[in-house]
Amino acid sequence: MLPEPNHGLDFHTLRSAYGHGLTPTRLMAALEEGRRPDDERGIWIHRLPPDELARAARRCEERLAAGERLPLYGIPFAVKDNIDTAGIVTTAACPAFGERAATSAPVVDRLIGAGAIFMGKTNLDQFATGLVGVRSPYGVPANPFDPRYITGGSSSGSAAAVSRGLCSFALGTDTAGSGRVPAAFTNTVGLKPSGGLFSTRGVVPACRSLDCVSVFSLTVEDAREVAAVMAAHDPQDPFSRFEADGFGFSATAPHGFRCAIPADLEFFSDEAARAAFASALVRLRELGAVIEEIDFAPFLEAAALLYDGPWIAERLASLESFVTRRPDALLPVTLEILREGAGRSALDAFRGQHRLAALRKQARALFRRVDTLVVPTTATIYRQDEVAAEPRVLNSRLGRYVNFVNLLEMAGVAVPNGFRSDGLPTGITFLGPWGSDAKLLALGAAYHRQVGGPLGARGWTRAALDQRPIVEAPAADMVRLAVVGAHLSGQPLNGQLTDRGARLVRTTRTAPLYRLYALPGTTPPKPGLVRVAADSAIDAGGVGIEVEVWDLPRSALGAFWAGVVAPLGLGTLKLEDGEAVAGFLCESYAVAGASDISHFGGWRAFRAAGA
Repeated sequence: MLPEPNHGLDFHTLRSAYGHGLTPTRLMAALEEGRRPDDERGIWIHRLPPDELARAARRCEERLAAGERLPLYGIPFAVKDNIDTAGIVTTAACPAFGERAATSAPVVDRLIGAGAIFMGKTNLDQFATGLVGVRSPYGVPANPFDPRYITGGSSSGSAAAVSRGLCSFALGTDTAGSGRVPAAFTNTVGLKPSGGLFSTRGVVPACRSLDCVSVFSLTVEDAREVAAVMAAHDPQDPFSRFEADGFGFSATAPHGFRCAIPADLEFFSDEAARAAFASALVRLRELGAVIEEIDFAPFLEAAALLYDGPWIAERLASLESFVTRRPDALLPVTLEILREGAGRSALDAFRGQHRLAALRKQARALFRRVDTLVVPTTATIYRQDEVAAEPRVLNSRLGRYVNFVNLLEMAGVAVPNGFRSDGLPTGITFLGPWGSDAKLLALGAAYHRQVGGPLGARGWTRAALDQRPIVEAPAADMVRLAVVGAHLSGQPLNGQLTDRGARLVRTTRTAPLYRLYALPGTTPPKPGLVRVAADSAIDAGGVGIEVEVWDLPRSALGAFWAGVVAPLGLGTLKLEDGEAVAGFLCESYAVAGASDISHFGGWRAFRAAGA
């Protein structure tokens, strides 16, 4: 297990642990030592052996020491086994289909390039066909909260790996809801981005025009950081969007946001699920949401096109040769679904496209008056034996609130919604039009903080910095000021605040727009905080840095600031929740040759590490 007191693999907790002496090499050793076969059963198709993980960790440390900028330094991740990783067989949960990948998918390359440590390949519903997570010859990942129940699919292994604490985040794919349903059943976050923001080159197609790479994580903030690294236009992927370059994933949750919910909610007689969503509506109103009920029929009609319409033929299109040659290699339910695609005609395809165009227009009209559509991520949950008895009927029910999203060119963030009366996790999903990812992440983060509770299935709590109370605006005679270094509590210059009557409001983080440097030759030692990214370009390498927010009497501001000398100056800092406050910024010329200490997450952790 992780060294005390650093429990948890969410990014903030892990970075804090690195600041207190943990290293990627020690983390890999700790994860290896803490392995329990029961936790991993059915999750891994291929896990890297300990010596390879140790080498990857050492390379990560060497790269940092050489001065590389590594926004995901030392963060372990897993990859669904329908996404290529160089040197490893990609099976898509069909052993006979497997081939060793010569190169990694671009999304994997970008993550490793950012300093993340690849742990292995995870199990899935065969060829990513299913929402149940039981359609694999490699076993079934048991639900982390009750092994009788399904984990959900098709990205079952990825969600279970994050929930059980085997890695910090994992890649899945999402065509019909596979990046969201497992999140609901494992108490994790599932980001389904706008199509084309993440390259799908190197991904075994399920339905190529709809496929997305998705992200499972413990917090919404973590998913946002991963997305910022992964988003990029890929000239070799015909479905990649030019807008992916410079796409911003950071935004502030709008006050008094408007959300739509289905008027005709269906839970298939699951009263625990109904009660859980009713609780979600209470929380949304507490966050200031204005809720509008809408006719859900157009979304259900779009969902039906995926499996009951011509798009089932697209599922067969990429696999037709293999299905024809080796039908014996597929699970019966997978083969049955794929073969249905052969019965669709070009007429069916064009009629489906024309109807879908009308439905997309209706969806876009909705988002002209609301910020988000909020739905239960799933209508219910099933035991494994129930799915075995009715595999296709129950799979279809799980798709009610997810199947339409990619067809309607929408983005979504699935977030935990606490626990049902029977102890099983539940979730809700914030949905929006193409390009609304930043807003949805902001709403999801605010909601997840409102829900509280443990992260995943290990009982880990959210980092203290994310457990802050709602903060009132400063009094008229006070100015709100963020400090990042020697003025922090317990640091040498903190008295310059307290002696002037300043009051600590909270400890938090900046938005992921900054880098932190140890300035040479300063007495006492001081850091320099430099903004490196615009709000619309979070992928420029910015990270969130620990700050303290103080209220300082306005009458004392002049005397306080008179003691601040170049290269430090007063500027505007953007915090992770979107609040903008006055704070210390450093002129960029002063960090030439300075040590980049951003991976520590803050000055206090850097100093605690003995630096």
